[in-house]
Amino acid sequence: MSLVNIGALSLETECCGTEDAPVILLIQGLGTPLTRWPQPLVDRLVGSGYRVIRFDNRDIGLSSRLDALDVPPLARFLAGRIPAPPYTLADMAADAIALLDALRIEKAHVVGASMGGMIGQIIAARHSARCLSLTSIMSSSGNPLLPPPTPAAQQALVAPLPFPHGEKVIVRDAIRRQQTLMSPGYPTPEAELEAMFTFEFRRGFHPAGVARQLAALMTGGDQRPLLAGIRVPVMVLHGKEDPLIPLACGVDVAKAIPTAELWALPGMGHDFPFALMPRFAEAILLAARRA
Repeated sequence: MSLVNIGALSLETECCGTEDAPVILLIQGLGTPLTRWPQPLVDRLVGSGYRVIRFDNRDIGLSSRLDALDVPPLARFLAGRIPAPPYTLADMAADAIALLDALRIEKAHVVGASMGGMIGQIIAARHSARCLSLTSIMSSSGNPLLPPPTPAAQQALVAPLPFPHGEKVIVRDAIRRQQTLMSPGYPTPEAELEAMFTFEFRRGFHPAGVARQLAALMTGGDQRPLLAGIRVPVMVLHGKEDPLIPLACGVDVAKAIPTAELWALPGMGHDFPFALMPRFAEAILLAARRA
């Protein structure tokens, strides 16, 4: 892994595979570091002849922290009084394009999960010359008429962090939230969750960055007009039991994109079950090969 400069920012980046192979760019979701992409998925994609690039989004993990910007008051967002965010999903999409520029990569197959799926949609629509295919995983179109998260999932997303921010307290809180969101058909053992969240806490705990990313997400708006203009091959992958971004959201993404195919996976919630990584890889590779 290494920091890659993209103008005023630096993004922590990992590249796997040979430099002359076609590129798959993986974009993570809200507050989620690059390490959350399961290594078995990366290995499958590399083994299929691709160069896989994953990175920490701005304000998360080891990438640049934008602490000179305000931390948006979450209460105002939840009350419907939405101020201008410190930055937007379009800015984050521009980060991904700048990363490709810095790595001298002309085009890539784009894969985004959750908020990263919405960032990927922007790339496919607004930077179409750089996008060979898109795989949108457990994401949404931003359609305001779509069903909301379950109450428990909503709380897992926006409930305040416990204080003080000690490692054990924060890790226990993260496990509790993740258990609300994870796949009922493929539950992750608690010991694995504890190891993952302990690693992420020590690598780069930064709640202010999560708050700024959440502001970008909550002000993303209805992306359906953008989606209608996407012409690259698209796979939409969504869990049938997703409590945070319900299946109807993935259905709406697929409906809005003329080139999209939807795979709805039984037993999948809002996470990355290792047992489903072969299906994830199959969907990504199918979109790539159609390009």
